[in-house]
Amino acid sequence: MNLVPEAAALEPELRGWRHHLHAHPETAFEEKATSAFVAAKLRDMGLEVHTGLAGTGVIGVLRHGASGEAVGLRADLDALHIHEQSGAPHASTHDGRMHACGHDGHTTMLLGAAKALAQRKRIDGTVYFIFQPAEENEGGGRVMVEQGLFDRYPMRAVYGMHNWPTLPVGSFAMREGPQMGAFDIFEIVATGKGAHAAMPNLGKDPMLFASHAIGALQSIVSRNLHPLSAGVVSVTQVHAGDTWNVIPNEVVLRGTVRSFDREVQDTIERRMRTIVDGIAATFEMTATLRYERRYPATVNSAAETGHAIAAASAVVGRERVDTDPVPNMASEDFAFMLQAKPGCYVWLGTGKGPDTPLLHNPRYDFNDDALAIGASYWVTLAEQQLPAAR
Repeated sequence: MNLVPEAAALEPELRGWRHHLHAHPETAFEEKATSAFVAAKLRDMGLEVHTGLAGTGVIGVLRHGASGEAVGLRADLDALHIHEQSGAPHASTHDGRMHACGHDGHTTMLLGAAKALAQRKRIDGTVYFIFQPAEENEGGGRVMVEQGLFDRYPMRAVYGMHNWPTLPVGSFAMREGPQMGAFDIFEIVATGKGAHAAMPNLGKDPMLFASHAIGALQSIVSRNLHPLSAGVVSVTQVHAGDTWNVIPNEVVLRGTVRSFDREVQDTIERRMRTIVDGIAATFEMTATLRYERRYPATVNSAAETGHAIAAASAVVGRERVDTDPVPNMASEDFAFMLQAKPGCYVWLGTGKGPDTPLLHNPRYDFNDDALAIGASYWVTLAEQQLPAAR
């Protein structure tokens, strides 16, 4: 392990920052106290600070030297609507909200990197520290791009990082091309004709639509996609009926679709529409499909992935950097930034062993042993990309 000395020295302070953030989680676009905390720390470091982008976003700016080159480093601020069950001394004090995805760790590592880089003064150029709100479900990354992130803060590349509890501490993983999936949602509303459950012949049973539709939707991936193409269709909600002896008038199905490329995404949506219309016609009822493309796939560019590999290897050793991990169908709104700028999104190992709680679990707590590693990666990446004259 080759930690940046200034980042390693900050570890006690990083743990304190992370525990404070973990105890005070705020969800999408409500990260006011979190943003104020971040902005105050950045100002204490002597950085230029801008607030208000996407509402609660914060941009820290570190300039040194004469170069006009710039890179962006991004962390997410928001928590989730989950009741924490970690039992940690620093557990959430906000009922029903918790940092179950480790964004408290992401914010802390980027703050640590900002402080270390400001102390070292070994860059020639500008680093933009991007603290983004609302990664979970609400697309804060998209909002930042739409509100002029890259126009107001011009940079040649942007980099992101997420903790990964299925990888051991002290390891990284990243790959050129798709690393995480596109996130789509759908809602199907089928309207039949309600009736007494003892006289189904007098109605048009939408539950019959639901049972056939769920099975047929699962056939899209197995029977319409190339065997080597990846896609997921999951029905996650079924809403209908209020009592035992009434056939409902309507059923609502909701779920999610995941994919890595646009052609697969288009095929799944097209087949879903055909299936919904066909089953509705079969059972003499009407049905509508609302299909919404929420997050695109997270796609890393070639050159920037190489830069990320070099930085991670310098910190933990090349043997601990997986450059061809299996892509994951979870999604990430950093994808919107990667659509606008070249960059790379990496996974940082935070696993303590096979019993480490997974992300979005009420028992999850970011592994503090990774804080100095992640901060060192950011420092190393920035200094490699903006090298000062020696």
